[in-house]
Amino acid sequence: MTNTVENIRLVVLDMAGTTVADGGLVERAFETAATELGVEPGSAEHADHLAYVRATMGESKISVFRHLFGDESRAQRANTAFEKAYGGLVDAGLIAPVPGAREAIEELAGSGRTVVLTTGFARGTQDAILAALGWRDLVPLTLCPADAGGRGRPYPDMVLEAFVRTKAADDVTQVAVVGDTSYDVLSGVRAGAGLVAGVRTGAHGDEAFRAAGATHVLDSVAGLPALLSGAR
Repeated sequence: MTNTVENIRLVVLDMAGTTVADGGLVERAFETAATELGVEPGSAEHADHLAYVRATMGESKISVFRHLFGDESRAQRANTAFEKAYGGLVDAGLIAPVPGAREAIEELAGSGRTVVLTTGFARGTQDAILAALGWRDLVPLTLCPADAGGRGRPYPDMVLEAFVRTKAADDVTQVAVVGDTSYDVLSGVRAGAGLVAGVRTGAHGDEAFRAAGATHVLDSVAGLPALLSGAR
């Protein structure tokens, strides 16, 4: 396995929960979106919706709302309310890097690897997060579902888009995909990535990662450079 690990040329990292600590802002923003659509906080419907949001962390948010609210117009209303609420929380300074995340990204880049940041949020929200953290110039490419034809995780599209756009790797087995949800892991597996790791800093845990096909589980993205160097 060491040869495969050391041969990684492209690293595709999730944002919220993996490189960005948002302290549960997704659920807070969902509360706003649900209220906008008439779902009463504390109701059985609200509890069911929240359970689905938690289970599908990492998926494109518009896909989640399409499942929850059915028709496209209601889903779009919910998504707009969610993105506005989440963006407001970001602007209020309620996010921070996962400890060691920036240093890990810089170390990976310093070793000659290309790093891409991906998200299930819309572009406007992704840009707000990058601006809030001072990460606009941290990596050469950031992707949201719209950048890859509109399909987010668990589809492999964003991983493959990163592979095609960066031309950093000759083969998908030279790609590493890292995230905090089973959907991140599944997107990497479906893309044929050579390394697919779950990290314990976000929504899901070891059992979900393994069930989705993770090759590795890390305490944090901060441990990734050591793994790719063959030191662990």
